[in-house]
Amino acid sequence: MASQQFENVTLIEHPVINRDLTILRDVSTGTAQFRAALKRIAVILAYHALKELPLKSFEVETPIENTTGYDIDQDVMVVPILRAGLGLSDALLQFIPDAKVGHLGMERDETTHEPIDYYSNIPNGVREDMVLVVDPMLATGGSAHDALSFLEEQGAQHLRFVSLICAPEGLRKLEQEHPNVHTITAAIDEKLNDDAFIVPGLGDAGDRYFGTI
Repeated sequence: MASQQFENVTLIEHPVINRDLTILRDVSTGTAQFRAALKRIAVILAYHALKELPLKSFEVETPIENTTGYDIDQDVMVVPILRAGLGLSDALLQFIPDAKVGHLGMERDETTHEPIDYYSNIPNGVREDMVLVVDPMLATGGSAHDALSFLEEQGAQHLRFVSLICAPEGLRKLEQEHPNVHTITAAIDEKLNDDAFIVPGLGDAGDRYFGTI
């Protein structure tokens, strides 16, 4: 369903998401449980992120008779924002196994809360492909804004942003700076705290996913 608060946001509501978000938020959840819950939600997000892909039809022979078959009619590129975005990218690749994968490396300055870019590797085809930028947490929107701006500068025309949990501040920034980019998310939380962490959030998704707390 579309979020009532934001025009370019699809907020996915599902009982499995509610259960698994609780697991992710719980401070006592271990690394293995955290990874499993995130991957289950990522599959649901991937399904919705890809639902508007164009199709092409062709004739296929079944054991009984010929019928009409379908295939995806647009190349897909998945671009995780390192490193936490890697936890979402595998789910998209389950649906589109031949998707290209780019990487954008960004880390947060703990003093200014601004993103620091340190790596980029984007395959050819960014102008024509559906490009899905993935990052579990949209807090201030700084990293997502930098990533989307970089890809737009490379000529990307079909951009989507996929996130697990979003803060309203980050969503407002994306709607202001990237009005043509649609966001798919499992939760819109309350706010950011003074340290620019999402409240209630789940802490640092990368640290919890990779066991580096």
